[in-house]
Amino acid sequence: STVNRTNIALLGVGGAGHEGGELTDSILIASIYHPTDQISLISIPRDAWIEQLKLKVNAVNYYGEQKEVGSGLARTKEALELVSGLPIHYSLLIDFSGFIKAIDAVGGITVEVANTFDDYKYPIPGKENAEPESDRYEHVHFDAGKTQMDGVTALKYVRSRHALGVEGSDFARSSRQQKVIRAFLSKLISKNTVFNPERINTLKSTVSDS
Repeated sequence: STVNRTNIALLGVGGAGHEGGELTDSILIASIYHPTDQISLISIPRDAWIEQLKLKVNAVNYYGEQKEVGSGLARTKEALELVSGLPIHYSLLIDFSGFIKAIDAVGGITVEVANTFDDYKYPIPGKENAEPESDRYEHVHFDAGKTQMDGVTALKYVRSRHALGVEGSDFARSSRQQKVIRAFLSKLISKNTVFNPERINTLKSTVSDS
């Protein structure tokens, strides 16, 4: 039921300095049920095809911006309503730089890493065309267990797409994104953040700029 619910699209883009910087790399819908304040997170696969638009969902923001600067977010909101069948009341888009700053602004997060994994093809910004091809990537490694993450580490954790084994799937990637969002929300509403004006002001300016 959509009664007593507010649905918010949470979108992550690469931003300046990243290949395909206006493609939505991460797409989630946060659905808040007001009677209990429960938040449900729904991951939308970035390659989901929208027949009505003849586009993948992650490209809607890019093509919207190409047609009219500033319209990408509204078009993505409409596309997500088609994909999910849910009304999207609000939307938030943040670039990778802002994501890093937001995580750091709350003092980092703690995430339970489900599986140890390695990704030998994590892209290095600005080296998309480097030769030899191996220079375009760095090796990313995570050990299973409770892990403290700063913004840079959290971004690598949620962006990794070429991990060996089960963590290389889109489903695993979506699960990692949800874990980070939940960890961030927990830190955001903790007393160490709520009663820390410096953190709140830093977070506010970060979101505004990104």
